[in-house]
Amino acid sequence: MKNPYLRIYILSAIFLSVILINQGCKKADTSSTFAGTVPTITTVSVASNVTSTTAQSGGIINSSGGDYVTADGVCYSSTNQLPTTADNITKDSVVSNGVVVTQFTSKLINLTPNTVYYVRAYGTNSFGTAYGSVVTFTTSATSSTPIATVSTFAGSATAGYLNGTAANALFNNPQGIVADSKGNIYVSDSYNNYIREITTAGVVVTIAGNGAAGYTDGPAASAQFYAPQGLAFDAAGNLYVADLGNNVIRKITATGVVSTFAGNGTAGYVDGAATVAEFNGPHGIAFDKQGNLYVADRTNSIIREITSAGVVSSFAGSKVTGYLDGTGTAAVFNKPNGLIVDGSGNVYVADQGNSAIRKITSAGVVTTLVGSPSQTTILNFPTSVALDAKGNIYIVDESGRILEYSTTNALYSLAGGYNVSGFVNGTNANVQFNNPQAIAIDANGIFYIADQYNNAIRKMIVTIVP
Repeated sequence: MKNPYLRIYILSAIFLSVILINQGCKKADTSSTFAGTVPTITTVSVASNVTSTTAQSGGIINSSGGDYVTADGVCYSSTNQLPTTADNITKDSVVSNGVVVTQFTSKLINLTPNTVYYVRAYGTNSFGTAYGSVVTFTTSATSSTPIATVSTFAGSATAGYLNGTAANALFNNPQGIVADSKGNIYVSDSYNNYIREITTAGVVVTIAGNGAAGYTDGPAASAQFYAPQGLAFDAAGNLYVADLGNNVIRKITATGVVSTFAGNGTAGYVDGAATVAEFNGPHGIAFDKQGNLYVADRTNSIIREITSAGVVSSFAGSKVTGYLDGTGTAAVFNKPNGLIVDGSGNVYVADQGNSAIRKITSAGVVTTLVGSPSQTTILNFPTSVALDAKGNIYIVDESGRILEYSTTNALYSLAGGYNVSGFVNGTNANVQFNNPQAIAIDANGIFYIADQYNNAIRKMIVTIVP
C-alpha cells in the first residue's frame, strides 16, 4: 500500500532541493558580479618643454577602477575645448618592465606654432574611458629656444667668511637674496649670521651683523641675527630680513640701524600688534604696492600679512599641514618657503612640502598653478619664486633646477637637472647647482641665485637664440 506521507515527504524534499539549488545559483551569481568603475585620472597641470611644434604633457592614474587599465595617454585639440579620444591622442605605456604604470609622460607632436591647445589625460578599462581635467597651453611663436648661461658671481665651493672682490669672497650657506633698484645684490649669509652686499662694482661687503648667532638690535655692526633667510626692500629703501632662528622680521634702515619690525622672539602663532605677534620659522618675505609685507611662516604652514601699520594677520592657510585649495584659512599649505607679490596684489608661493606653486589672490583665494604632492617630477621641493616684468614666474627647485612658468602655462627647465648636484657653470642642462635656495632679478633682467651648498651666488643670463 502506498504511503501518502512518504509521497508528501519526497515531494517536499524535492521542492526544498530546488529552492536551495536556486538560492545557491543566485549566491554564486552575486559573488561573481564585479562592481568596478572607470579609472580616476589626473592631467598633469602644465605643459613642459614647449616648442613651436611639440610639447610634453601626461597624467596620473589615481585609481584603476578595480580593473586593468588597457590604454592611457592624453587627447589634445586646438579647436575642441573638451578633447576626447576622437581627437589627437597619445598612446602611452600601461606596463613598464612588468610594473603597472601609475604616471605617464606624453609627447605631443605636429603642433601649430603660436596656438592655444586643450589637453586632458584619459584612461580606459573594461568599464569605459575616463578623463582628467582640461589643461591649456600655448605653443611658441617661433622655433627660438631660451639659452640660460650660468656663471659664478661671488663666492666659491669653500665655506667661510671673507669680504673683498666677488671672486675672492667667501660665504657660508647663503639662503636669501634680493636686488635693489640700483643693481646691488644683498645676501642672507645664513650660517655666518650676516647680511652681505655685492656692489655693482663686484665688491662684497658686510652691511649688518657681528657674526655671532643672537638677537640684538641697534647699530648694524653690533646687531645679531640667527640664520637669516628671506630679504625684501620697501619703497623707502629699507631692507627687511626674515630672521629665522629668532622667529622675527627685522628692519635695516639705509643708515644701518637694525630693529625688530614684527614678532616677539617666541616661536608660536599669534596675530595682532607687531610687538605681540609670534612666528615660527619665517622664510620668504615680499612687499605689495601698498606697503604690506607678506611672510611665508614656514613651520606654521601659514602665509601671514603685516600691514604698513604693523598689524599681523593670517592671510591664507592654517596650522594644519597638507594640500588643499580654498579661501583664506580654509586653504592648506605644507612648509611654504618663498613668495613674491605681483602688481595686482596676487601672492605666488613656493609651497615646498607640496612640490607646488600656489597663487593667492588679493581676496585670499588659493589655487595651484603648477605641481602637486603627486607630481614631484614636475617640481621637486621648490624653494623660491621671482617675477619678471611680463608676469613669467621663475622657480628655484631644490632638486637642482631653475625653471620658468610662463604666462602661457608652459614650464621650461632653464638650467640644472632634476636631482643632479654639483658645481658646474655653462648653459642649460649642463649647469649644476647644489641645493639652490633663492632667486632675484635685477632691473636688467639678470638672475642671481643663492646656491646654498656651493656657498656661492650664481649669475644667470637668459637669451633667446633662433
